[in-house]
Amino acid sequence: MTATATFDPTLESLRTHSIPAWYDDAKLGIFIHWSLSSVPGFATRDREIGELMRECYDDFLPLSPYTEWYENAIKFRDSPSARHHRETYGDRPYAAFQADWEAGLEHWRPEEWAARFARAGARYVVLVTKHHDGYCLWPSKLAHPTRPSWHCPRDVVGELAAAVRAEGMRFGIYYSGGIDWSFNPTPVRNLIDFMASMPRGAYTAYAEAQVRELIERVAPDILWNDICWPTRPAPLYRLFADYYNSVPEGLVNDRWLADGPLFSALRFPPLAALANVLLRRSVRRGETSSTPPRVPHCDVQTPEYEVFPDIRKRKWECVRGMDKSFGFNRMSRDEDFLTQRELIESLVDIVSKNGNLLLNVGPRGEDATIPDPQLQRLEWLGQWLDSNGEAIYGTRPWTRAGGETTDGRSLRFTRKADRLYAIVFGSAEANELTLRGVCARPSSEVTLLGRGPVRWEQRGEDLRVTLDAPLPESPAHALRIPLPGG
Repeated sequence: MTATATFDPTLESLRTHSIPAWYDDAKLGIFIHWSLSSVPGFATRDREIGELMRECYDDFLPLSPYTEWYENAIKFRDSPSARHHRETYGDRPYAAFQADWEAGLEHWRPEEWAARFARAGARYVVLVTKHHDGYCLWPSKLAHPTRPSWHCPRDVVGELAAAVRAEGMRFGIYYSGGIDWSFNPTPVRNLIDFMASMPRGAYTAYAEAQVRELIERVAPDILWNDICWPTRPAPLYRLFADYYNSVPEGLVNDRWLADGPLFSALRFPPLAALANVLLRRSVRRGETSSTPPRVPHCDVQTPEYEVFPDIRKRKWECVRGMDKSFGFNRMSRDEDFLTQRELIESLVDIVSKNGNLLLNVGPRGEDATIPDPQLQRLEWLGQWLDSNGEAIYGTRPWTRAGGETTDGRSLRFTRKADRLYAIVFGSAEANELTLRGVCARPSSEVTLLGRGPVRWEQRGEDLRVTLDAPLPESPAHALRIPLPGG
């Protein structure tokens, strides 16, 4: 279907929706987790979420390294977060952080954020408009049944959308549809508790109305839901159709598992206990991944802190923080963050396999600033992409994701029209590189991006490149290679 097509609220119609070209070309987006939990900014930091889930399944949520889970974690008296809260804040309720967070907005400069994201090479930004605590980052007109002022009086969503678009980037919204602790404050310990805690009753209409309100206010280029969705499938399909018709180049992620018999069953204790036994075994055997379950309709898959081993036919997006958390964690140390090499190699690896990287930024709650370790990593991305972005933006996967040089150095491939890009990881002391299984068009020019043409020769099925000097210090280097037949 074309961008001007009209969509009906049926799976048949929705499945004709195509990934918009802008998203497939973009490759790098910025995620922003920034809410009341950013004020305490505390979580454990010894293990990533997947490792923690495998080792401590029954109680992994109170121990979560995600600071945005602080409100749930402090409900468990013996959790590290609860101990920290007592020692630091006494009996202060979580809701009291609203005043601190809103006061911090005095320091917020959305134009500066947007400029930094653009310089980092990001092509889109996704803001968490409401996380699991239910606090909204815009002055919603919808009345909360128990917390009438549980939203920001300043239009953070609208201001950031305008700033991001002024820098030429796309703007998307995250909404926690499946969990809202302001409607259902029941503490959750594990995945089954989590899934069974989706609010019902008044929340169902409230959540749908809020998403529709956001669509009307900012026409988001991405509709990014989290966990699951509280309505039945029919209203959800109407929401998708209305969204596509309103934002022709928009897209939806895969975390929209609609309410149904499964969620009802999980509220029955014997069935929930059985499900926990089965899921615990699966997790400990490493059979459960962070990729959300398949849903009847979505545009993109969103695995969390996980990268697929090879090229995926279906478009996907890796979502992760720069450290072990999405929200700001003041406990994080240098060793908890991605190194420069890990960051660049991760981006290249993901793109080579038909993915985008949605890299999270977690600003502080007390002063609305992005911490220096995160700013440094944004700078690393921008510096590398300035010279090598041609091998990333607008590319598609080649026949294989990667390989290695004859001296055992890893590389990844991307393709654009008749050009192959071979991205070699790391630097080298030698002046020669031999790429296995790569053929260049005869009499063409092979170029090292950021440096210029290089000498080359075809040796059977391998391409031998001779450099004037060893590769300079950098996480990765990209070669542009004209393909035969182009």
